[in-house]
Amino acid sequence: MPFPAPDETPAVPVQGRLVAAFVLVALIWGSTWFVIKDQVSAVPPGWTITWRFAVATAGCFLLALARRDALRLPPGAQRLAVLVGLFQFCGNFQFVYRAEQHITSGIVAVLYALLMVPNAVLARIFLGQKLTGRFLAGSAVALGGIALLLAHELRVAPVQSAALLGIGFTLLGLTCASLVNVMQGARTVRAVPAVPMLAWAMLWGTLIDAVLALALDGAPRFDPRPAYWGGVLYLGLVGSVLTFPLYFELIRRWGAGRAAYNGVATPVIAMLLSTLFEGYRWTALAVGGSLLALAGLLVALSGREKA
Repeated sequence: MPFPAPDETPAVPVQGRLVAAFVLVALIWGSTWFVIKDQVSAVPPGWTITWRFAVATAGCFLLALARRDALRLPPGAQRLAVLVGLFQFCGNFQFVYRAEQHITSGIVAVLYALLMVPNAVLARIFLGQKLTGRFLAGSAVALGGIALLLAHELRVAPVQSAALLGIGFTLLGLTCASLVNVMQGARTVRAVPAVPMLAWAMLWGTLIDAVLALALDGAPRFDPRPAYWGGVLYLGLVGSVLTFPLYFELIRRWGAGRAAYNGVATPVIAMLLSTLFEGYRWTALAVGGSLLALAGLLVALSGREKA
């Protein structure tokens, strides 16, 4: 899905492609929570993450070559790639995968919908991006919906004292993701082509993940089941190589706050998929929370103004 250079004025067709990218990323990431749950039940999180991003790194370099992007980054950009790898492809996922060992994937997904809050605040502080009235109003509505969804998840799977560790891991992962999201909006990062930057960032992240896995989980481990390796390929190629270039382009175009609304749609999509494949039963809290979250999304993303 090609995009014009970041300094071009977005035309209407470009906005349509951005919306299509937003929907595609939400659909894919809405499906990844179930796959992650199986992955962490079979292999220690450190090695599962390492295998995922080893696959994703190879895929992202191949994508850059197919696009004929220069793999050599501009001076200073390699340091940025290390930071993105450390916070996004190591810190963020290390915390998320470990969180799912303590709490349900539904609670993790709903908590990640709060990403729009730190994204908007940090983008306002460090990048000077304005918080429009439309964005604030939509966010207030969406946060009400997220609160109902979280209440529903806690009612289905009450949090015990040990599960507080899972919530803590989720919030730490959220912080790591938000830092990288805001970095993508910086002028110095916007000047670097997204796919080569991602390829190098994934490489650095994978190396750090492997070192952590050796330190925390011991010798390399894997699950011989075809379902496990199918999950690794899906998360690495579809859930990472296909989605992250699109998502980071959304951040560069729309700003970190608006792009993070992808996380508001993700748990709703996860619940819809669970309805189709796992017999999920909707409650009044789940219906009300989903409708409020989606209504807030539509309000915040409507109009031409940037948040």
